[in-house]
Amino acid sequence: MKHIKFNKTLCGVDFFLNVIEKDITNRAEIHNEPFRADFFQIVFINQGKGDLILNDQSISLKKNQVLFISQHQNYKWILDPEEFHATFLVFQEDFLNDFFSDLYFTYRLHYFYQSKLPLYLQLPDNLKTLFTDQLKEIKTELVAPKPDSVHLIRSILYYILARLNRLYSEKHHISISDMNENMAFQFRRLVEEHIRDKQRIEDYTTLMNISRITLNKAVKKQFNQTTSEFLKARTIHEIKMELIYTNKSIDELSLEFNFSESNHLSRFFKMQTGLKPSDYRVGYQNGSFNP
Repeated sequence: MKHIKFNKTLCGVDFFLNVIEKDITNRAEIHNEPFRADFFQIVFINQGKGDLILNDQSISLKKNQVLFISQHQNYKWILDPEEFHATFLVFQEDFLNDFFSDLYFTYRLHYFYQSKLPLYLQLPDNLKTLFTDQLKEIKTELVAPKPDSVHLIRSILYYILARLNRLYSEKHHISISDMNENMAFQFRRLVEEHIRDKQRIEDYTTLMNISRITLNKAVKKQFNQTTSEFLKARTIHEIKMELIYTNKSIDELSLEFNFSESNHLSRFFKMQTGLKPSDYRVGYQNGSFNP
């Protein structure tokens, strides 16, 4: 799997943020191989024929579609470069959190770090045009910055991200998060950092120095899941990604996820999915079931 790092020099901008057009003229940057990137990508499809394999989802590309790729997610483009044209909004997490002076900004957006719901939206023509024009304005400020460019970029970017979050939330009937509440989002960030070595609720209440009841109340309010359900779902997602994208044995995964024995991992996986890990891997590879 190829790992991509954000490079300001190659992007030709002074921010860890950029707007990039991809089409037939730079098709070499789109490969039919799996990738992981250390930045977020929001992809606005202008024209597309093919698929994006994102984690365990297969998304058929369509005009006026917007795709959400979180940092360190596994993805693979399978497309006809002659039929592909898209605008990429890319940025790093630390940059965005610093840019908005909010330590948990990316964790408040429902389409990032999402492992349950579809990672795309279909936009009407008027909204697609609106977002396209706003991205062009950001690009102009990035290429030829002026003293007040940072303020314009911040305001336009905030609008795009917040509007997409509203659209995504409405599409999937999710309550829009209270931007002033931090506890649930602190938990979500800690889970993303530690899920491979910490799967117990007590691990996180200790890190956050709060009670189990207080944490569960905050998580339930924001994500409509108990803390236990959240941790189980996130753990299963990580194990699935290893089963799909690596050849690691069940014994190796047991050690990696801190299960004392491989049969404990297999039992946990089957209780959550109805399948043994080995059956999930084979079934996904053969395309015999829809993950």
